[in-house]
Amino acid sequence: MEVNSFDPDLIHSIFKLVWTRRALEREKNESADALDSEAGAGASKKSRPTSANGNALKLSCEFLRIFVTEAVQRAAAIAEAEDVSKIEATHLERILPQLLLDF
Repeated sequence: MEVNSFDPDLIHSIFKLVWTRRALEREKNESADALDSEAGAGASKKSRPTSANGNALKLSCEFLRIFVTEAVQRAAAIAEAEDVSKIEATHLERILPQLLLDF
């Protein structure tokens, strides 16, 4: 693992947390829908475990590294243009819309 990269185990843990939360939300919504209609009572989908292979985790880590690096560089350019030596939250807020469009 590169020193300047995200830990794949950390990214995997974040993914698992998001997957678990979304599965719980789906189950909650499906149970509410099942109460609303009789047809949906016996038609619930089987819960499948979600996983990511090692290459997907490495790619996700690299994507996050590039994203964060680009965000810092753009925010630093804004701070430098304002003659400020420290990047502040407002600098990140100003670059975020275009950054999200670019990625």
